Amino acid sequence: MAQNIYDQPDFFAGYSQLGRQLHGLAGAAEWPAVRALLPDLTDKRVVDLGCGFGWFARFARAQGARNVLGLDLSEKMIARAKADTQDPAIDYRIADLERFTLPESAFDLAYSSLAFHYIEDFGRLAETVHRALVTGASFIFTIEHPIYMAPTHPGWVVNAEGRRTWPIERYAVEGPRVTDWLAKGVVKQHRTMGTTLNTLIETGFTIRHVEEWAPTSEQLAAIPDLADEMDRPMLLIVSAQR
Repeated sequence: MAQNIYDQPDFFAGYSQLGRQLHGLAGAAEWPAVRALLPDLTDKRVVDLGCGFGWFARFARAQGARNVLGLDLSEKMIARAKADTQDPAIDYRIADLERFTLPESAFDLAYSSLAFHYIEDFGRLAETVHRALVTGASFIFTIEHPIYMAPTHPGWVVNAEGRRTWPIERYAVEGPRVTDWLAKGVVKQHRTMGTTLNTLIETGFTIRHVEEWAPTSEQLAAIPDLADEMDRPMLLIVSAQR
């Protein structure tokens, strides 16, 4: 079973104050890049894996999706999503993405935002999604970039030349990495980029787009704090097709 850190009171309180939770998709700097990869959602059947507060589920319906299934391990997340949604075509359910099942050939789009780096068995997840999608359907997701996850040090360090750098440690060693983010002892599952992409290919997906996300010049001008994202990739965006 995946670690359910999101239901810990201190973690959930901090998470609820993040910009992407206060402002929804517009509060996620990578959202314009992700949105550009989405297919036309008209009449699409969508599954949102790690749906959180339901921001994407509601967006998909606003774009014409026929229905949306939102899955999340966190009871607090699902409760908040249900409270913020008045749409019978959106179904939110508690589910562990390490063990979940989906009906075969039931969806036209599988989507996930920043959830899969908590999943130990990514191969099983990819197979579950592949079976659940119809031929030609899209699988679009974001994860923490493996370079961002590789350090065991919890942030930037200053090198011998006095320059702030992002330390890379044991990048090739895959497995759990424990960090303190909003709460102590958060477990994430480190995989190299090659492992992530090759798992998709071996499962039967075709890779359509891979982006090591970085802010645009316009975003940097508007939000100077995003400058750190130019020194090391924080997010990986993947678009695959069944």
